[in-house]
Amino acid sequence: MKISKTKIKSHLRKKTNPELKETILAALKNPAWNKIAKTISSSTRSYSSINLFQIDNQTTAGDTVVILGKVLSKGKLTKKIRICALAISQTAKEELKSTKSEFVTLLEEINKNKKAEGLKILK
Repeated sequence: MKISKTKIKSHLRKKTNPELKETILAALKNPAWNKIAKTISSSTRSYSSINLFQIDNQTTAGDTVVILGKVLSKGKLTKKIRICALAISQTAKEELKSTKSEFVTLLEEINKNKKAEGLKILK
């Protein structure tokens, strides 16, 4: 299904968070990120909240994981992974330090990985 950039831009006008707006605009500039731009430009009901134990169950060591929503702190993370998300709870951020995992915002990942290669999207 073709993703309409016009529709995404109309959704963008309704967003009030400047960082989220910047993330959507950056995702629109790269065709590989258009699907993610569509999801994060829609209503917040389409965002997901994923706990650390769910991430741990669905990944392997060294993965780069994209979460279209927030990372929560329930459970433990046993692998060193790179997490890209819109937000993360403070306690989840502290849990990442124990496995030396890395958290980056979605905007940072879009700017670094223009072709969206090697990503695992969790919903």
